[in-house]
Amino acid sequence: MGIRDKLLDFKRRLSDRKMYSVVIVLIAAVAAWGIYQYKRAADLRQELDNQYNRAFFEMVSYVNNVESLLAKSMVSTTTDRTAITLQEAWRQAGLAQTNLGQLPVSQPVLASTSKFLTQVSDLSLSLDNQNIRGKSLSKEQQDLLKKLYKYSVSLNKSLQELQDDLNAGRLRWGELANKGTRLFSKTKPGEMMKKIEAVGENFNDYPTLIYDGPFSDHMTTAKARGLTGEEIDAEAARKKAEEFFGKDKTVEVTELGQNDNGPIKTFDFEVKLKDAAEDETVYISVTRKGGHINWMLNNRAVNEEKLDMDKAKAAGIKFLKEKGFDSMEDTYYLKEDNTATINYAYRQDDVTMYPDLIKLKIALDNGEVIGMEAKSYLTNHTERDIPEPSITMEEAREKINSNMKVYSSGLAYIPTEYKKEIFCYEFKGKLDDRDFIVYINALTGEEEDILMIVNTPNGVLTM
Repeated sequence: MGIRDKLLDFKRRLSDRKMYSVVIVLIAAVAAWGIYQYKRAADLRQELDNQYNRAFFEMVSYVNNVESLLAKSMVSTTTDRTAITLQEAWRQAGLAQTNLGQLPVSQPVLASTSKFLTQVSDLSLSLDNQNIRGKSLSKEQQDLLKKLYKYSVSLNKSLQELQDDLNAGRLRWGELANKGTRLFSKTKPGEMMKKIEAVGENFNDYPTLIYDGPFSDHMTTAKARGLTGEEIDAEAARKKAEEFFGKDKTVEVTELGQNDNGPIKTFDFEVKLKDAAEDETVYISVTRKGGHINWMLNNRAVNEEKLDMDKAKAAGIKFLKEKGFDSMEDTYYLKEDNTATINYAYRQDDVTMYPDLIKLKIALDNGEVIGMEAKSYLTNHTERDIPEPSITMEEAREKINSNMKVYSSGLAYIPTEYKKEIFCYEFKGKLDDRDFIVYINALTGEEEDILMIVNTPNGVLTM
């Protein structure tokens, strides 16, 4: 049968009433399905728009509250009232940041706005903690709050204008989220994006904020103080790795690549050692600046425990001296799978430098160091100008609980989570059969931190 005959046969079939009815039903079904899908898509778009509107309007409300609270914090004269105000500013700015993250706007567009809200929240909490201690805001801190207030006013004004556009229907979040569609192109996306981007333009001259908080600018621009020397290439780093183990013990050093993340940039290698088991592999990381060992890990099996902790600690000290790390002392340790992970801190003029920490993993079968982590040491180590304490050891001792029986004391630098250090008196003692360490600021007399020492079957830890 030819094509012409087939077409004539199909026409005859269509002329049949039953076939005609079937075709009509199919067309109606397809049309109904299409209408349903269109309506469903429209409902979903409307629901999404409603969610974006809710997030935006709530953000505007929170930013408005932040503006008011920053203004109140500048007027308040008592530490108690300032603390309450800043605590609420911290909460409101955090909620504003949460809602900002729910909007269909790419991160680069509102990155400066996001940073502002995050830092307002973070700084408010930091100053709140200061006020809780009864310490009033300094002149510099008051000036900083004034600057933040100015930016919050500007941000609030821009957001109110956006809100007016949303209420008037001149801006739809669905169109903004799908800016590549023809619908969006017909509604002048350039104009709409300009209004969104204009919000971030309020922060073109936003100041650098340095304070005690995780989102302070100094947290992202910190340099590794312990990295000394010139930049080296991969071949020089390979030789450093070989020297670390000893040329006579090294069979092969294979480069695995580079790590460019963070302030400590490295070359990473895989090392094969002489007389090692076939499945035994050693990995080592060498810094590009100065060729320092950042970390090392040997995966060899340790099947028995022959050494006690004193001998393991001594083996660690010997190893560190051989590698050029002098004046180190052991602090806390953890035993696991026939190995001991021991923390060693640097000592300068009888002051313990806890930020300058090196962790060693020591095999308890023969005292070999099979792991090393020196990131904290390389990040923080420097020779410090240690000041004279403003209070005596006895005066500091009076600051701690009189019921605590002190069995050792000394001076130490302790790190904070904000990349700062505090010069303290360190008191180790016992209260109600619990071991504690209390740190009293040697310059201000304030209680800076309390750690509880936990003696476990596998080691001594702090909480």
